[in-house]
Amino acid sequence: MTQIPRCLIASTAALVTAMVVTQPAAATSIQRVVSPGGIEAWLVQEPSLPLIAMNFAFLGGTSQDPAGKPGVAYLAAALLDEGAGELDAKVFKQQIEETAVQLQFSATRDYFHGSIRMLRDRRDRSVELLRLALNQPRFDADAISRTSSQILAGLRRESTDPNSIASRTWWKTAFADHPYGQPSNGTVESVPAIVADDLRSYARSALTRGNLKIAAVGDIDAATLGQMLDRVFGSLPANGKLVEIPDRPLRAAGQRIVVPLAVPQSVVQMGGAGIMRKDADFIAAFVVNHILGGGSFTSRLYNEVREKRGLAYGVHSSLVTLRHSALFVASTQTAADSTREAVELIEAQTRRIAEEGPTEDELAKAKSYLKGSYALNFDTSGKIASLLLQVQLDDLGIDYIDKRNSLMEAVTIGDARRAAKRLAEGGMLVTVVGQPKGLASKQPGG
Repeated sequence: MTQIPRCLIASTAALVTAMVVTQPAAATSIQRVVSPGGIEAWLVQEPSLPLIAMNFAFLGGTSQDPAGKPGVAYLAAALLDEGAGELDAKVFKQQIEETAVQLQFSATRDYFHGSIRMLRDRRDRSVELLRLALNQPRFDADAISRTSSQILAGLRRESTDPNSIASRTWWKTAFADHPYGQPSNGTVESVPAIVADDLRSYARSALTRGNLKIAAVGDIDAATLGQMLDRVFGSLPANGKLVEIPDRPLRAAGQRIVVPLAVPQSVVQMGGAGIMRKDADFIAAFVVNHILGGGSFTSRLYNEVREKRGLAYGVHSSLVTLRHSALFVASTQTAADSTREAVELIEAQTRRIAEEGPTEDELAKAKSYLKGSYALNFDTSGKIASLLLQVQLDDLGIDYIDKRNSLMEAVTIGDARRAAKRLAEGGMLVTVVGQPKGLASKQPGG
């Protein structure tokens, strides 16, 4: 349900091809590196390929957008390649292309993310371009106007897209009067009102050393990485003035919202209260979700909705963990005359697993699959860097990768039943966009 925007700065065919070369799964000996200036990163040194991948994130994503002016963080991410320092947009992009470096920035609800993929022998110039983008973004008027126009065009398309309407309606209802309820990419009213001062203010507040987590993978040693960290991040402000975001449990559970739209299929978005990432029951809930709807072709929802009844091409559920809330969500698309049956099936299967829990056989198969498939996170340097960063953001400890599968194996049937019961507590908020037959909006308890 969560849409994570990606603002691609540049890529070259040679670099992208090189970055997907398989890395050995064993290359996960993680070093904690602290630069001379005190900036920390986690490093997996892998000298077999002449490549370096670095992912980083600053606390303070789209939830830091000013009240009534969503889209600031999203626009800032889109503009970091539109000129920096003395380089205007054209020259900056030209140098990115010539250097064969890939830079990427995005803003999620909680974080401002960035990444760099570079060739070892072009590291110095690549690092300098990243340093300029983060420390000296220009936010020129013509770049703001051009990029805002592109975002507005996307927003207008979303206004008739059933998936976008369902998502926006769900988040706005679930998190009314909370920053999570604001659309991350803004609105047709807010985006034109964003000016350079808004972008600079956001950058000063969010892009700071005190809010920073970093992961690096590739052909670079600890000493060289430390120097690189100081060069890229060392001149950023130590701290910013982030707005405090309150914790917020899901609201409006039990409510259904039907948005009429003349489309062939109905889009269904559903969500209830989840379990926070550091909760003792999270791993068990993760296994339960795989059994219920996260396991694709093997899940209960897929079997009941797709295989037995042919109501939808696909159906899926997942756990969404934010810094200030946790969700259990599910989604599908189905024909107008089968929407009600599909929604009721998803709700019924969720209640059933809460009441009965999974079977011993389901639990054993789910644990086996989830342990075995974890190796897929280590087949490229970019994936490893992304995983290392997420482990830091979740504050799971530098040894988490080593102990993750043992935590999965330790889940008992009692743990799974307890977690399943928690996931179904309080009911679900449902949004449906389309022309569903026999399904109307209702208030909680209605």
